[in-house]
Amino acid sequence: MALSDVSFKVHPKEFVSIVGHSGAGKTTLLKMIFAEERPTSGRVFLESVDLQRLRRKEVSQLRRRIGTVFQDFRLLPDKTAYENIAFAMEASGRTDEEIAADVPHVLELVGLGDKVLNFPRELSGGEKQRVAIARAIVNQPDILIADEPTGNLDPINTLDIVQILKKIHELGTTVILTTHNRGVVDSVGGRVITMDTGKIVRDDKDGKYIL
Repeated sequence: MALSDVSFKVHPKEFVSIVGHSGAGKTTLLKMIFAEERPTSGRVFLESVDLQRLRRKEVSQLRRRIGTVFQDFRLLPDKTAYENIAFAMEASGRTDEEIAADVPHVLELVGLGDKVLNFPRELSGGEKQRVAIARAIVNQPDILIADEPTGNLDPINTLDIVQILKKIHELGTTVILTTHNRGVVDSVGGRVITMDTGKIVRDDKDGKYIL
């Protein structure tokens, strides 16, 4: 069983870190939140919306409110940094004028204003993750889900990504982060949910990385 008796509430504009050993259920939990997986029992709500009751088209609309960032970046290799972000906007039905205005802005926000025309193969791991974050936030989601976003990065790039996530949170976005990295959790501060074998074993409002 991937998850068992998991129940918690995330408040708007909160920053929540979810920690636990590999296999604890963190990624499965995130997949429930953006409706990639459905629970065999229980309910997942976004505000008053029961995600289990949504049709496929409604799930697509819901996901526009949620930005996602993954450990392996998931960039399109044959598109530049600009085009990777623009693609996300095109999929959401944004106009060419909006794309031209917003893509450079989010690249500046993540510190990549000079990498607009670079392809993923020309970027470092930290730069790729910054592009992935820019892509996730360009449509101004209410929630940003980051699943081990620093897992493939060195300590310097890890610190940079943490600072970007904190900046995004300060701008009013709810952030849900999973990580194995004690330094990341202690740097972020705030609420920490600890998982073990599919269950929540701690939920501390002002927590530290404790396993």
